[in-house]
Amino acid sequence: MTDSPALRVADLPQNRPTTFEIQPDTAMLKALAEELDIRGLRKVKFVGKIEAQGRQDWLLTATLGATILQNCVVTLDPVSTRIDIPVTRHFLTNIEVSEEPEVEMPDDENIDQLESHIDPQVIMIEALALALPQYPRKENAELGEAIYTAPGQEPMRDEDTRPFAGLADLKEQLKKDQ
Repeated sequence: MTDSPALRVADLPQNRPTTFEIQPDTAMLKALAEELDIRGLRKVKFVGKIEAQGRQDWLLTATLGATILQNCVVTLDPVSTRIDIPVTRHFLTNIEVSEEPEVEMPDDENIDQLESHIDPQVIMIEALALALPQYPRKENAELGEAIYTAPGQEPMRDEDTRPFAGLADLKEQLKKDQ
């Protein structure tokens, strides 16, 4: 994304919050939809503040609102979803960075290493990507039963693939035989 509103940490005031509001224009919404591999984006808004936490750490709190358009996983028809979520990031100066190939994830996934800049736009894109429904489904969309068989064969249905489905009937039959 271009024109990133990255904020230089050294320029942020220590004694009051720095507010921000990001509302991508149409071109950015289109580029962001392509980047996220979704059908479309409408009404994206990211509003929040960055404030000092002690002498060296920073806290970003914001709300993300977006209307997204994705393909239904069943019918491929468009599905519209509204996302309204809080976003929090703690930027800390003293995070232990390990050189080991396998590192345990921190308990709080909202903690980031403080760098020279804090970029609300990057955080907005990450939060949006994480909030997208993985399997968007149109209301009342159902998969039909697919029946495949070789010519001249009896088709096997979903019911036939359940090996324990007939056990209750068999049990009843055994009771009658006794």
